[in-house]
Parts: sequence; C-alpha cells; structure tokens
Amino acid sequence: MITKETVSAKLLAYMNGEISQAELVDWAETCFIEGGFAPDEDIPLLRDIVAYLAAADTTAFPLLWDVVIDFMKQLGKPVKVVPLTA
Repeated sequence: MITKETVSAKLLAYMNGEISQAELVDWAETCFIEGGFAPDEDIPLLRDIVAYLAAADTTAFPLLWDVVIDFMKQLGKPVKVVPLTA
C-alpha cells in the first residue's frame, strides 16, 4: 500500500543520501505498475507526486531541493534542515 507515510519515507531516505535518485525513480515507476495508493482521499496527491518522481530522471522533471521540500509539505511532513556535528 502506498500512503503519505510511504512516499514521505522514500523522499526522506533520498534527502538523507540513503537511496540514490535512480533508486527513487525506480521505486516510483514500480508504484505505478503495482498500484495500491490509499486512502482514497489521498490518491490524487500521491499519484501526482509519484508521477513526478517517476520522471525525475528527465530534464522536464528536475528533482530540485525546492520541489522535494514542497512535496514533503504536501505530505504533511515539513522538513527543517539542521547541520550534523561530526
């Protein structure tokens, strides 16, 4: 099942360098093949975001920082950046 939590977790993993852009794109493409977006009221938002992510390996849909931050806000998971100490 693909929910707001699922998508925000993948975006956070990408932002934290845990997965590559190619892995994020592959995941998003798989989501469209397998389906399973839920709940019903979130489907339009989830499909829009996942569609963008599936095409993020093209110049028409760049995966810029502002885009990712906006997606996280739409998913109800606003992000605040803080530096890590070594």
